[in-house]
Amino acid sequence: MLTVPFAGAPIFTRSRALRPTGKVLPEHARSHNRALVLQTLYSSGAQSRADIARETGLTRVTVSDLVAELISEGLVVELGQREDARPGKPATLIDVARDAFQIIGLDLSEHEVFRGAVTALDGTIARRAELARDDATGEDAARLVETLVDRLLALATIPVLGIGVGSPGVVDPLGVVRSAPNLGWVDLPLQERLAARTDLPVHVANDANVAILAEHGETAPGELLLVKVGHGVGAGLIVGGRPVIGGGFAAGEIGHVVVGTDGGPRCACGKDGCLEAWVAEPRLRAQLDEAAAERDVILREAGRRLGIVLAPVVGALNLTEVVLSGPADLLDGAFHEATVDTLRKRTMAELNRDLRLRMSEQAEDIVLRGAAVMVLSGQLGVS
Repeated sequence: MLTVPFAGAPIFTRSRALRPTGKVLPEHARSHNRALVLQTLYSSGAQSRADIARETGLTRVTVSDLVAELISEGLVVELGQREDARPGKPATLIDVARDAFQIIGLDLSEHEVFRGAVTALDGTIARRAELARDDATGEDAARLVETLVDRLLALATIPVLGIGVGSPGVVDPLGVVRSAPNLGWVDLPLQERLAARTDLPVHVANDANVAILAEHGETAPGELLLVKVGHGVGAGLIVGGRPVIGGGFAAGEIGHVVVGTDGGPRCACGKDGCLEAWVAEPRLRAQLDEAAAERDVILREAGRRLGIVLAPVVGALNLTEVVLSGPADLLDGAFHEATVDTLRKRTMAELNRDLRLRMSEQAEDIVLRGAAVMVLSGQLGVS
């Protein structure tokens, strides 16, 4: 199997921009400039060495040296000469070796299944696999993850660049799941465990932090908040183009914020009235099964509780876009309307007139696609 050199620490190890945009200090120059060349090709497609030099501001000698290195590592390929009407020798086009590698992505956030996919470098899903969770927790759940990884690796048809995992709970920069109550995990070294098993680079992060990477496209704003509703409730936040993880690695853990002072349902964490107890998919579906006639009332109350929690965040950061990710049959309609109404009532009107709350267009694949972005960023420095 072709070995891919490690191009940098995992994306969440430190708060860095998701993609390089210019030259840096000499001591960091080579790794940064490698990523800059790769990002230029990944975003713009086939170009000549001279094109890259003009676009990046790097010298032609530097670009030629970096491209030679990347070609030798199998990360860049020459495509042949450009058809050019101008006099002189036509330029040779180069591009990222888009068909040379695949990525394994896992989504552990669903209530009933662990899902995984083999994706291309652009996030296109080639093969899928899933395993029923059957309420497994602790070591049983960890072994299910290992089984799913084995199955996905067997489905890969070319060398694997790396493995990305979106896990519920608090995940530190070393890929240790510090706490995931719904899975019964405490201090589980998931990244180390999977890396030892597969001998591949592995990146593990909170599922909402992974999901927001899929939403953060070329035209996305510098500030974006994504709320993911599934087995639990979490949020991913990008500010100034940088993921926010917090000093204790728990930024976005809004699921265990108590909403209001009126008590509420008992949460898995032991408190009463946590947002997760009001909004998580299993809780909402159980309520709707018991009182189908009260569907809109139940969904509006859940949406209102989410709006109460989000209002201070939206106000403090002056966000203009919030994305909801989760089951559309629950989150669209009455739930969505109540969340928007609560946000507008609880923040300053002149500051929130441009606020947009929308459903994600990534549907159920958002964590899988985000996992691919996480591996690309961690291994190649591109997204």
